[in-house]
Amino acid sequence: MKLVRGRPKYLKPKKYHYCAGCGHSIVHNLLMELFEELGIAERTIGVAPAGCAVLAYDYMDVDIVESAHGRGPAVATGIKRSLPEAFVFNYQGDGDLAAIGTAESIHAAVRGEQILTIFINNGIYGMTGGQMAPTTLLGMRATTAPEGRSPGREGYTLDLSSLVAQLPGVVYAQRVTVNSPKAIRQTKKALENAIRCQLEGEQGLALIEVLSMCPTNWKKTPLESCSWIDEVMSKAFPISVLADRRTKSKKAAAGNAD
Repeated sequence: MKLVRGRPKYLKPKKYHYCAGCGHSIVHNLLMELFEELGIAERTIGVAPAGCAVLAYDYMDVDIVESAHGRGPAVATGIKRSLPEAFVFNYQGDGDLAAIGTAESIHAAVRGEQILTIFINNGIYGMTGGQMAPTTLLGMRATTAPEGRSPGREGYTLDLSSLVAQLPGVVYAQRVTVNSPKAIRQTKKALENAIRCQLEGEQGLALIEVLSMCPTNWKKTPLESCSWIDEVMSKAFPISVLADRRTKSKKAAAGNAD
């Protein structure tokens, strides 16, 4: 695998619309690096969300389908079943994946669909003005929870990735972040592991959750947002491999050990 240096071939030379300090652009860049390095861009089909990344097709030079709000896993399922030779991924935020699309997310995992789900979690509704999301932390302020999220009033924080990771239909699930150079390198490796699940014929859904900065709606500077992920957010959503049911990579590793 030849590593990409500089702008990835499949990352369009267009200025991002994302707020300063947002993590979406970093994940876009990592994906386009990997698609080029693994030689799969020409057979890749992505599903873009309703949310901050709704314009993903403006930046990623691969085939991308726009889905209705929350329906990304269902659309990705239809594409993969119709075109099994394609590499298929859905890219969604927490409001899209863990609120409006909860049923689609869980049942795609229950069925073990052979797709990659990229879950960008910033704990809030970013595009629509900072409303409380299912992933909003206890005590965290939002426009719809101005006093801070309270379990007695708004309920508890939803950890969707840990929930679906328990399902046998999930072949690989990992939570990462992009708030430092080291974390970005780890995220690229996690994405590669998840991509290879589909390429190597592992049966099941692969999920990568990325804790992402949202300085605008968190009312913090980009630097403060990076620190807040380490100091607060990652305590509620620990960085870890949540599930690893891969068989082929483990067999290969065992063979190399012998």
